[in-house]
Parts: sequence; C-alpha cells; structure tokens
Amino acid sequence: MSINNDTRQAVRERANYLCEYCHSPERLSANRFTVDHVIPRSLGGSDDLSNLALACRRCNERRYNFVAGIDPETQEIVPIFNPRRQQWQEHFVWIEDGAVIQGVTPMGRATCDRLDLNDMRYPEDDSIRATRRFWIEIGLHPPTGDPIQ
Repeated sequence: MSINNDTRQAVRERANYLCEYCHSPERLSANRFTVDHVIPRSLGGSDDLSNLALACRRCNERRYNFVAGIDPETQEIVPIFNPRRQQWQEHFVWIEDGAVIQGVTPMGRATCDRLDLNDMRYPEDDSIRATRRFWIEIGLHPPTGDPIQ
C-alpha cells in the first residue's frame, strides 16, 4: 500500500521536519525525507501513522528492516530507538558542539552504531560530521531543544 500525501505531510509536521533518528533538518537537504516504517512492513508493520517516522535518506537506508542492534558497551542485543515510543532527548546528546550524536543509553548506543549516525566509518571530511560542523558555523544546528554536552 502506498502512503498518501496527507499522511506524508502529517509525518513531516509531527517530526518538526527533522529526521527522527539523526535530527538532521529536512530544509537543509536537497530532497524531501522519506517516510520510514518503525516496524518494517517486512516484519508485519503497518502504514498507520503510529508506525511511521520521518527519516533522512541515509538513516532510512542504514536502518533497512532492523529493529535491534548491539550495544557496543555491553555487547547485548537491544531494540533500536523507536521514535513513536521513546523521546530522542532521553537516549541521545550532542557532543563536539553538536557535530556528533552520542548514545547515552543501551538503545541510544545501539542505534548510533546500527545506523552509523556519525559516519564513523568514513574520514571526517567525507562524513555527516563535517556537514554538521558547517551547519553549526552558520547557526542552523543543533536543533532547538536537543541536549548538548
């Protein structure tokens, strides 16, 4: 089933036009963000608004159909962050002035790792970290209300 335009717009507005995983702003993207199924359709998830989240392309592609990840501190398998059930601010903080997302709970750490929210596998200049540093320089990041450490 295809998600209609009214539902897409409701998801975008509810998310305040931010990726619900990495908190990148849609207005700074060349493309509109995608609508992600929190519980993937391949695992029985629905197209209901309560199962949809706004996601930038990089988070959507990295999340794929995963619903769990490994906490790098404990090596335990834990659910990844669910924006319909959890609050971003309880699981993540910005460090390095807002250039890096740090998970502060097992779920937050597993989500950072599973979705590679900081592009840690890439050199600094080729990463989302460099882009965020630019956004910080011009005063567009981090999002208002997000915790900074």
